[in-house]
Amino acid sequence: MLKLTDVVTHYGPMRVLKSVTLEVRTGEIVCLLGGNASGKSTTMKTILGVVRPTAGRVELDGERIDGLPTESIVRRGISLVPEARRIFARMTVWENLAMGAFTRQKAPAGDLADDVERVYTLFPRLGERRTQLGGTLSGGEQQMLAIGRALMARPRLLLMDEPSMGLAPVLVDHVFDIIQAINRAGTTILVVEQNAPVALSVASRGYVLQNGRIVVHDTARTLLATDHIRRAYLGED
Repeated sequence: MLKLTDVVTHYGPMRVLKSVTLEVRTGEIVCLLGGNASGKSTTMKTILGVVRPTAGRVELDGERIDGLPTESIVRRGISLVPEARRIFARMTVWENLAMGAFTRQKAPAGDLADDVERVYTLFPRLGERRTQLGGTLSGGEQQMLAIGRALMARPRLLLMDEPSMGLAPVLVDHVFDIIQAINRAGTTILVVEQNAPVALSVASRGYVLQNGRIVVHDTARTLLATDHIRRAYLGED
């Protein structure tokens, strides 16, 4: 579904991504792991067209998308749950969800209402707080809202940037349970995470990014089971 080939991305003169190659197949959960400043978020921004690669290709279903504006990429079926959630704090829960469907303005009102109800089914707490301002929600509730807002675009491929950031351990487990449920319902997922054990526990494959380069790629099971990989790249003793 998604393929990056030898992607190089700069911020000004600084080369952040250095010939990154990865792929996500239809129906998979794939995780992209790495520490701070490894290039994970830049990879997400490059896929979405927020920043343009200076070399290489980004393809969706075999067609290049690296020259398209972000809105066109979203319309083609990619949606993002951003790092640190970035909900609209002064909008209600319902208004945040409606903003997630912005690129579907021509969709029948009934379709959008059905999608909102699906989000409320997935996250009952949001249904209880539908008229509450986003900025007054707890951190876990805001993460639910960010995921729900992304789902309102009806993505075929969902990008998730650090979904466990700032959450208590019990909420991290809940969020990854939801990620698996979304995947089982038919959405392919690429998740960026620093919490390697949790991400690999739900993924089929994983890539490790270090200093802008892919240094390891294997099945999730192999990455979890290989001692030297866990110590060298996944931050485990």
